[in-house]
Amino acid sequence: MASSKSSGLSSQPRVTSVAWGWRLEAALALGCFALLKLSIPFGSGGPVLASGLLVIALASAPQLRAQISKWLASARSRRVLAAALRNCQIVGLRGTPPSVMSSEEIPAGQRFLVRLTIGMHAGTLEQHAPELAAALGAREVRVSQHAKNASFAHLYVIRAETLPRQVLSSPLMAKGQTSIWQPIDIGRDENGLPVTISLPEHNLLIGGEPGAGKSVAMANIVAAVALDPTATLTLLDGKTVELAQWEDCADRFVGPDQQEALDVLHNLQLVMDLRYEVLRSTRKRKIDPTSDQGLHVVVIDELAFYLRGGDKKVRDEFADNLRDLVSRGRAAGMIVIAATQKPSHDIVPTWIRDLFSYRLAMRCTSPEASDTILGQGWASQGFSSSSIDPANRGVGYLLAEGGLPIKFKAAYLSDDDIEELAVRAAGVRSHW
Repeated sequence: MASSKSSGLSSQPRVTSVAWGWRLEAALALGCFALLKLSIPFGSGGPVLASGLLVIALASAPQLRAQISKWLASARSRRVLAAALRNCQIVGLRGTPPSVMSSEEIPAGQRFLVRLTIGMHAGTLEQHAPELAAALGAREVRVSQHAKNASFAHLYVIRAETLPRQVLSSPLMAKGQTSIWQPIDIGRDENGLPVTISLPEHNLLIGGEPGAGKSVAMANIVAAVALDPTATLTLLDGKTVELAQWEDCADRFVGPDQQEALDVLHNLQLVMDLRYEVLRSTRKRKIDPTSDQGLHVVVIDELAFYLRGGDKKVRDEFADNLRDLVSRGRAAGMIVIAATQKPSHDIVPTWIRDLFSYRLAMRCTSPEASDTILGQGWASQGFSSSSIDPANRGVGYLLAEGGLPIKFKAAYLSDDDIEELAVRAAGVRSHW
């Protein structure tokens, strides 16, 4: 187990490790010295001429100056973190602190890659996050294990507001066309970095209290699908108005009509079965980007309307057909995105809810309601959407790639933005 106590070896900074932190500055100094040394044979004016040429070269190369400044700032940041690790006596079994491998600027501050020493793991480093933040004069320090190598960890030094109250513009506004085979950028996480979601072979359930931002998050996904001319879009809107602007981009649009919604699900099942016949005849196991048939995305807003209102026979059949589509549609390229206020068992049957591999929980009123969306137990581990500031709309927890919920803020699309994107998407589709 790693020790936070200083040993005789770790109490004094190693001269070699401190010197290594100045390697960039030393290399630049040696380079300048070598240049001056080489200019001496040209007479007493040689060093002056060499210095002048160096100044002129740097003055005429702003990109080079910017890159050198970036390197120097990065080297200084790594030295500061290395000193903080030593001073906080965060060491492994051999009395040595983690090595700071690299650093980069992020919107919320800085991100470092550190190599852990023997006897340490990312959790050990995370235990010392508060004292590191104090030593660095930062708002907060966060730690996450490297995705591919447990001997490395990412350390985030947070210096700025991570989830600002102001709206975030959507990168989709600058795109003329998309491909939903690629990850969709839907917002920014607590570190200010892009949050993406991959739709192929996944279904997404969105929940949260009224006004929490479900429509904001959904709008980004629907817009990305609409801008992909190879994707088919089916829209079921229990309120009519949330998805109405995308009607010209959709293969089918259904409002608050349960029977029509049921008929659409019947047709989608037929489409799914036909796709499986094609896959069987071509000896393929699933739809991929090379397939003639693109992805088919079914978006259902106000899912509770179709599952709990009207005629019992119709809604029960709708539930059965939806379960079939969600459970069997993955390999056939059928993707379901559904939103409702609270997908509790009395609203959305658990045998449907549990089939959604991706979950998005916008703000909820209680940890139990949050767990209803994300899955049982996440609130007790610190991932509860009930802790989200109700005044900061559009913030939620996304459980998707990575296996852990990510707190993020969804990019905002106004009604005018959606109208512009819908017109653009309809034009792209009409020329496909």
